[in-house]
Amino acid sequence: MKKRTFLAAVAAAAMATGAMAGSHGDGPVKVGFIYVGPTNDGGWNEAHYHSVEQMLEHFGDKVEYIAQESVPEGADAERAMTQMALQGTDIIFATSFGFMDPTINVAAKFPNVKFEHATGFKRADNVSTYSARFYEGRAIQGHIAGRMTKSNKIGYIASFPIPEVVRGINSSFLHAKKVNPDVEMSVIWVSTWYDPGKEADAAKALIDNGVDVVLQHTDSTAPHAAAKEAGNVITFGQASDMLEFAPFPRVSSIIDDWAPYYIARVQAVMDGTWESKDTWDGIGPGMVGIGEITDAVPADVKAEAEALRDAMAAGEYHPFTGPIKTQSGAAWLADGEVADDGTLAGMSFYIEGLVGDIPN
Repeated sequence: MKKRTFLAAVAAAAMATGAMAGSHGDGPVKVGFIYVGPTNDGGWNEAHYHSVEQMLEHFGDKVEYIAQESVPEGADAERAMTQMALQGTDIIFATSFGFMDPTINVAAKFPNVKFEHATGFKRADNVSTYSARFYEGRAIQGHIAGRMTKSNKIGYIASFPIPEVVRGINSSFLHAKKVNPDVEMSVIWVSTWYDPGKEADAAKALIDNGVDVVLQHTDSTAPHAAAKEAGNVITFGQASDMLEFAPFPRVSSIIDDWAPYYIARVQAVMDGTWESKDTWDGIGPGMVGIGEITDAVPADVKAEAEALRDAMAAGEYHPFTGPIKTQSGAAWLADGEVADDGTLAGMSFYIEGLVGDIPN
């Protein structure tokens, strides 16, 4: 019997007999994680794993941890979560956008198991979603980039054309443009979250075209290595601090801190209070952190960036505050108008001044 058929048969048998997974009793809560890349990638997956370590330290022997790394988005993710559910896992965290439909599919087969999907928008009675307002951190990166570029050319390595990535591009460009009207941004889409070779090639291509700031929404540190080799290019840590490249080329970073969320959600399973919900937090609640702004950044620029960070944390400033036009020149936000969460969650357009198209 093929592996896929075997898993389907076992799942069907489990449901038919009522021997459902996720029946947490007096023993430890079994917690599962699937990662889209290796947990030592230096970026997205490593940030999740560090938060998991804190969760495990918090609960000790009250939890049992199982995980699978480098799970491709699609059918492989569905198989990985099915296996975890069949092993009696109480709660499964799926930590990549492309795990969304597989999560929904597996959750429908295992209604007693709780599922948590990172950065998605599809929920069910046993599926929650959670994400961070990374665009707040991108605003700070854009401000520093706009103030520090000497060529007025900024590069952006983008992964997939989903709203989360488009928001980041728009936020960083908007804030670079605010402090430097002459700035231009070039975007290279690499269609991968983690491929050091592709990311390095994209960084080198941008640098060869005169870019002296490289931003990224991919998971490896390869762009930093390319910038370091070039010698006059600044970068920012993505998801993790990437401090090994500080103080230059990495001059600051966006740090994802999922630990409080993971602790709260596992505790809810223990308490029997878990319920499906959506969480989207930013700098204020601490889900998005801003890594050290190094001395490679001029003191006045550093002070401006920190003030921007503090204003967002206090709820006094929103990165998408009008007037803002779309790429076509059409009005989007009037003067003083703030983008609503629904529009941001589905953002699929560039703002005015960005060139090129968003891939389908």
